[in-house]
Amino acid sequence: MATFISVPLKKSSEVDLVKPLSKFVTATYPPGEEQAEYLRAVDELNKLRKSALGRPLDKHESSLEILLRYYDQLCAIEPKFPFPELCLTFTWKDAFDKGSLFGGSVKLALASLGYEKTCVLFNVGALASQIASEQNLDNDEGLKTAAKFYQLASGAFAHIKDTVLSALNREPTMDISPETVGTLSQIMLSQAQEVFVLKATSDKMKDAIVAKLANQAADYYGDAFKQCQYKENLPKDVLPVLAAKHCMMQATAEMHQSALANQKKKFGEEIARLQHAQELVKTAASRYDEYVNVKDLSDKINRALTAAKKDNDFIYHDRVPEVKDLEHIGKASLVKATAVQTPLSQKFTDLFEKMVPMAVQQSVSAANSRKAETVNRLIGSMREATNLCNGVLASLNLPAALEDLSGDAVPQSILEKSRALIQQGGLQSIEQLIKDLPELLQRNREILDESLKMLDDEEATDNELRGKFNQRWNRTPSGDLYKPLRAEGNNFRNILDKAVQADQVVRERYTAHCEMIALLCKPENELSAAIPSANPAKTLQGSEVVNVLRSQLAQLDEVKREREVLEGEVKSVTFDLTAKFLTALAQDGAINEEVMTSSELDARYGSHNQRVQQNLRRQEELLSQIQVSHQEFSALKQSNSEANTREDVLKKLASAHDSYIEISSNIKEGTKFYNDLTEILLKFQNKCSDIVFARKTERDELLKELQQSIAREPSAPSFSVPSYQSNTPAPAGGPTPAPRTVFSQQQPQAKPQPPARPPPPSIAPQAASAAVPVSAPMAPGSSNPPPVAPTGPSQAQGPPYPSYQGYPGYYQMPMAYNPYAYGQYNMPYMPYQAQGQAGYPGAPATQQPYPYPQQPPQQQPYYPQQ
Repeated sequence: MATFISVPLKKSSEVDLVKPLSKFVTATYPPGEEQAEYLRAVDELNKLRKSALGRPLDKHESSLEILLRYYDQLCAIEPKFPFPELCLTFTWKDAFDKGSLFGGSVKLALASLGYEKTCVLFNVGALASQIASEQNLDNDEGLKTAAKFYQLASGAFAHIKDTVLSALNREPTMDISPETVGTLSQIMLSQAQEVFVLKATSDKMKDAIVAKLANQAADYYGDAFKQCQYKENLPKDVLPVLAAKHCMMQATAEMHQSALANQKKKFGEEIARLQHAQELVKTAASRYDEYVNVKDLSDKINRALTAAKKDNDFIYHDRVPEVKDLEHIGKASLVKATAVQTPLSQKFTDLFEKMVPMAVQQSVSAANSRKAETVNRLIGSMREATNLCNGVLASLNLPAALEDLSGDAVPQSILEKSRALIQQGGLQSIEQLIKDLPELLQRNREILDESLKMLDDEEATDNELRGKFNQRWNRTPSGDLYKPLRAEGNNFRNILDKAVQADQVVRERYTAHCEMIALLCKPENELSAAIPSANPAKTLQGSEVVNVLRSQLAQLDEVKREREVLEGEVKSVTFDLTAKFLTALAQDGAINEEVMTSSELDARYGSHNQRVQQNLRRQEELLSQIQVSHQEFSALKQSNSEANTREDVLKKLASAHDSYIEISSNIKEGTKFYNDLTEILLKFQNKCSDIVFARKTERDELLKELQQSIAREPSAPSFSVPSYQSNTPAPAGGPTPAPRTVFSQQQPQAKPQPPARPPPPSIAPQAASAAVPVSAPMAPGSSNPPPVAPTGPSQAQGPPYPSYQGYPGYYQMPMAYNPYAYGQYNMPYMPYQAQGQAGYPGAPATQQPYPYPQQPPQQQPYYPQQ
């Protein structure tokens, strides 16, 4: 019967999957067996792609199995790797394009895994159609195999039709456009139905069944023909084959329906159907004889028609009705496009089975962020309470007032505070840290500026070339591709601006307390001399008020120690929601991270939160009692100016100690903040340089193709040179006779040649060998030499654009991708973190006295209370 249609394979350029995927693995997972296993899996994936796409495939099921395994693996790893950030560009050629004016096949390069999946699935459908077309349809096994693979091909093309636009987010090449793959799907379904017609015929099924099957096949071919007749990109021989198949299947249906009419003794209907079938076969033979062979079917119909006419003429004399009056033949479809449900391969094994999906990684990161917020809130409230307590006691000059009943010696608490400050480096250590902050800030700004400059330079080059080549420059604009990176860079700039504000707050605090801090750092004798003396009433040493106040201060110290223990317990709480998230993703297809994390946090930190609140209420009660007792204590003290002056100085010294601890902690956190941000910005710069390098490589390849296409364009036409400008020497016998006038279409009348110059003098052979050829005679009155005809083919000019040099060097940095968490700065989520890399600091809690954000708990960001 007729030839079956198969689809050619798309061709892909080579892609190195090892480098970017290995980068992600080494940046996300710590060194060990797990990382080594994933790196081995990356190598296997790269080999699998080369096997599936890097060599010609045989028209055999084993080759199709390789394609199916690669497609299944792409589907499996898609949720596990951040492909939009890996700068992986896949290049594919149009399967049907045979070349254009500019030469070469139409190609499209996209940094999209969805594009790779779509093209691989196209090849699955194409190879399935080729395997089906190679089957021997004379045996039952071949028929079953052909029907199976035609339905698989139809399902693959139908899946592309439904998903290609969302997978690419841009206009695809013509071979994978929804219209083209929709037509291909219908063609494959039609051929599968035809195979069932052949099987029903070989199995000698009832004529009624075969007729319905053939009529349905004709209907399918008719739909495919309607869809295909406006598709200029498909091969030219597809349309006539579909038209011929439509006629042949309809003729087959009429032939079997005529046999059914014969069985029902409707001999006129039998003849009418056979005549209609004969007309259909004649149409196919006359119009499409070079594409199909209808001889067997035609002979069978002619024999049946001759016998039917003979019987009717001699025996039945039944009236032959018009074709339009015949009852419609029913339809029966036995085919259905095979749905694309992964895994398509029965032998598929996920190379990255143990790697959790990115959705789970994102949920785990969000859960860790919520956990850090909870820990920051609890610890921040306790530290705020400690600062409040220290401030109240300093304002009351406690416990120094109870220790200073002699009025002359330096109180023991002040001496301890002085020794603590001197041990920590005193004023010089803070000044050095403050001096280093601008340098750290400037370093981060330079890295960020250099990163964004790389993007600006590449985008400017891309825009210039796009304006030069217009529609030929068919790649994604750099401005669209860099939007996420620019948003990320703007967030970094906002964070640096907030850090500058925090630095200013620290400097203001330091300026306000530096004088008393310097005094507190002096030796004991100088400190004692700087504190005014007084003569308080020594009778207060054994009073009840003093004893009560000391008891309350002891209880307050116990409350503060309890908070230190609580802070350590809160930091030590650990839990992992990965297993729960994986279960939720498998069962529901989505993860309600907020609800699950909130429930876990309530269970883990509920008791700690209650203890913190009790501790804060206990401190509030004690502070109220201490203030009342201090009022009674102040009333008993002798009131004089010397005592008041001494107490004011002692208060300032106690406050200076607390301010020193706070400022020192702030500056150390600021220094760590800038150092951590430097690593993060270097990785951001690395990501920018990676994508710029990938774009430069893609740009150079596109420029090379455009240069080749322009070189293949037709050059300027060569014009024939007039005979009088020829450099052929004139004969010596006198003037050349005037040429005959010859009229030709679109040619001007030739001008007569001027007289030739006299013959040249004789020249010795040695001189003649070095002489310049005699030029053609010049027209009278002409001062310029005549144009000379080209002696060889014209050479195509170079491309009308300048060459572009590469980008300037950039910071050398570790090859990794964005491994930080962003805390509370509304930065886009980056799903993985390099080994040893600190997460991005979170924002400070409300009314948090520390201007720098707290770090994630795994980096030990909290410092013990001084």
